[in-house]
Amino acid sequence: MRAHRSRGQPSDEAAAPPSGSIPERLAALWNAAMRLEPGDALPEIVPLPTDDRRFRDPAWREQPFHSLALQSYVLQAEYLNDLAARTALPPEEQRLLRFLVRQYVDALAPSNFPATNPEVMARALATDGASLRAGAGNLLADLRRGRISMSDPSAFEVGKNLAVTPGRVVFRNDLIELIQYAPTTPSVYSRPLVIVPACINKYYVLDLQPGDSFVRHAVAQGFATFVVSWRNIPPELAHLRWDDYLEQGVFAAFDVAREVSGSRSLNALGYCVGGTILASALAVLAARRDPAVASATFLTTMLDFADPGEIGVYVSDSLLAAREPALLAGQRMRGAELAAAFSSLRANELVWGYVVGNYLMGRTPPPFDLLHWNGDATNLPGPMFAYYLREMYVRNRLRVPGALTMSGAPVDLSRIRVPTYVLAAREDHIVPWRSAWRTTRLLGDPATFVLSASGHIAGVINPPESRKRNYWTSDRSAGDADAWLDGARSVDGSWWPHWAAWLARHAGRRRKAPSHPGSARHPPLDAAPGRYVREPTT
Repeated sequence: MRAHRSRGQPSDEAAAPPSGSIPERLAALWNAAMRLEPGDALPEIVPLPTDDRRFRDPAWREQPFHSLALQSYVLQAEYLNDLAARTALPPEEQRLLRFLVRQYVDALAPSNFPATNPEVMARALATDGASLRAGAGNLLADLRRGRISMSDPSAFEVGKNLAVTPGRVVFRNDLIELIQYAPTTPSVYSRPLVIVPACINKYYVLDLQPGDSFVRHAVAQGFATFVVSWRNIPPELAHLRWDDYLEQGVFAAFDVAREVSGSRSLNALGYCVGGTILASALAVLAARRDPAVASATFLTTMLDFADPGEIGVYVSDSLLAAREPALLAGQRMRGAELAAAFSSLRANELVWGYVVGNYLMGRTPPPFDLLHWNGDATNLPGPMFAYYLREMYVRNRLRVPGALTMSGAPVDLSRIRVPTYVLAAREDHIVPWRSAWRTTRLLGDPATFVLSASGHIAGVINPPESRKRNYWTSDRSAGDADAWLDGARSVDGSWWPHWAAWLARHAGRRRKAPSHPGSARHPPLDAAPGRYVREPTT
């Protein structure tokens, strides 16, 4: 006769989880499940994850069905990941295999299916099915948008509560609009600041809501600030090349900013791929002996692509060879495709978490300006994008002096001899911080390197008022990135004031702030944020 056990307690004979191979543990798990009596809890044959948000509900441990589903999943995931790790393949192919296995494992989590997710079932019962109806509506709406909503779609509007720092467009061509921001201080530095954002998404990541706006902060420090707003490439511009982004983008913006401000030189800032484009432009200017730029700031930018991070799984000779002919023929690289690729690098957070929340739980995601921007992708011209992938990611030739020619000039990053501020983010999975650190070894003059906490976006968008995170800085030289970090000191709060103090040393004298935007040659056009940022992705 079996001894009585209180509800939810496993039997004594199953108290110690068995060891052994994965098949042996899986067999032990199912044998334990078959011996359960009513009221029993399934013993933990497999240690369950304690810090995984997908499985925080107590039902994953207390209810035998859900515990069995979760423990079986954990064992199968371990088996598949171990198999991929042991496969004898060249490093590039094994990295791709492990990534694909991770995608498969993430997709098959029991939390992603209504019948095996206890929270979904409980919510459906509590709402008499209303949550499932709402989820179906959310799914249909996202299918029409062509993307998963990560933020309440109705919460934000560019020009209304995003990108609202006052300014005017003072120049427009087929590729860019240049926005000049209205000063908020009685005097401004004589040397203007021209910001070159990434062209993969729209520029307003640097001008989100007022409390999170890097642009607003720069203006408040007295910097005469201009921002490039890249065009969301329509079919008629699908032929544009990398050199066009230099000539019609960066150089055009530089010329206008200098003419409008009356300054012979300027300070430049590039973010992500905008920094790669900026460095290319600076190398061309150096070859031409043109002193137009007095200082440069690179935010989470990669110039040495030896370690491209997790995005490298999408970049290889074989994958590019399959896609390159169409790109060179003028096919656009769709913004939605790029957004999906970046989201897949954090699939549980940026894909399946929203699949469960939006569609299975029937919830509207909370408003979040960064995630709203993240879904506002832009198209890129095929030839430009193919060049970027081939020459930077695959061949890594930007770091090699003279290996590339841009705008008719040989590119040698070591000839860039201006004061430089390089910011990396410690948890950046798009531009690994050690790769960003190597920028300091490519440029001709010593650079100020700063490491921010958090990731690719949150590590950059960290206003002082939030009193969040920290950053590391050091005045000592180091032979490699880890040695630099060992000698660095941590500073609480935002890196923005540190950068502003650095830039002020290179911004020239203060002068009376201009009373009107633009100039006679470049009269003001539309009010900020301009037209291009509002163009839909088609």
